[in-house]
Amino acid sequence: MLKRAQALFLSSLGAVLALVYVGGANAESAPSQLNMPQGVTEVSQAAYDIHMIMMWICTVIGIAVFGFMFYVMYAHRKSRGAVAENFHENVLVELLWTIVPAIILIVMAIPATTALLKVYDTENADIDIKVTGYQWKWQYEYLGEDVKFMSELRTPQDEIYGREPKGEHYLREVTEPLVLPAGKKVRFLITGNDVIHSWWVPDFGVKRDAVPGLFTSAWAKTDKPGTYVGECTELCGSGHAFMPVVVEVKEQAEYDQWLADKKAAAAEYASTIGKQWTFDELMVKGEEVYNRSCAGCHAVNGEGIPGVFPALKNSVIALGPVVEHLRVVVDGIPGTAMQSFADQLSEVDIAAVIHYERNAWGNDVGDITQPIDVLNYKQAK
Repeated sequence: MLKRAQALFLSSLGAVLALVYVGGANAESAPSQLNMPQGVTEVSQAAYDIHMIMMWICTVIGIAVFGFMFYVMYAHRKSRGAVAENFHENVLVELLWTIVPAIILIVMAIPATTALLKVYDTENADIDIKVTGYQWKWQYEYLGEDVKFMSELRTPQDEIYGREPKGEHYLREVTEPLVLPAGKKVRFLITGNDVIHSWWVPDFGVKRDAVPGLFTSAWAKTDKPGTYVGECTELCGSGHAFMPVVVEVKEQAEYDQWLADKKAAAAEYASTIGKQWTFDELMVKGEEVYNRSCAGCHAVNGEGIPGVFPALKNSVIALGPVVEHLRVVVDGIPGTAMQSFADQLSEVDIAAVIHYERNAWGNDVGDITQPIDVLNYKQAK
């Protein structure tokens, strides 16, 4: 019996040492292999601290229990003439194994409760950002700043479908990242537009479901500028894998300049709604919008994905009355994957993409859709 116990102990110790060696050898490429990442925010630090506290408590308990067990096995083995006691119950032992675990749980509950209170303390935020999940992109709105934009996957379709080699940031690059200032408490108000998504940034220690009709909140504050990547962690449809989260944390001066530039761009964009765009201007702009927001379903060549997403090339919508085309893009088609783009794209983008779809791939309808037409359609609803 003793030899079997010794063999089991030595084999377990060897396995642990092997894991430690592998972890040390790969520390540069996988620094978090043997532990959870520490993160860069107060929330992630709180989660890491409570993890380490619980780990050390479990380690101490494990050493005490297994140490006592091995001692009893050695000191009271049969070969030394030990005779097993025969008793039914022991009041002292029963009190100890009831009271001691209760004390341990109380000791563990105090730091755990403190950490949870910190995680859910979203009060007194410096910045509020509304995060909305769409199939399959994120919309960020800086409340009180009149800044709102979509963040979509930027990885080319040719890389996704294997026509070109995968890039360095495959499926981890977006058209516009979420930008935050260092040293400021940012509150996220998270919701969904269509189905349930989940907004997750590991380095922030933030993961919240984005549920249509419901707002959940989270917060982050970090003093470390840099780029942090996450993703949607809720299976939200066929494009679930193409829904990354990219956050850039900038120094305050850089953030202020970025915010000023975004406000100026939004004001300039709004002024173009009444502009009469030329045929060629709309084609250039429309191709850009289409490749960013539509090609994922309808393909770059407009031929769609047979049996999944319909083609726009030679389609009834693209060749039919422009008002019907407007209705589909602005209102969507209930019961299908074609969602409303009224809140996702500006009037300029909607006009340009409709114009492009009606005049690309040999459709050649020849008409022109202006941004003011889109605005008039929205206001007439």
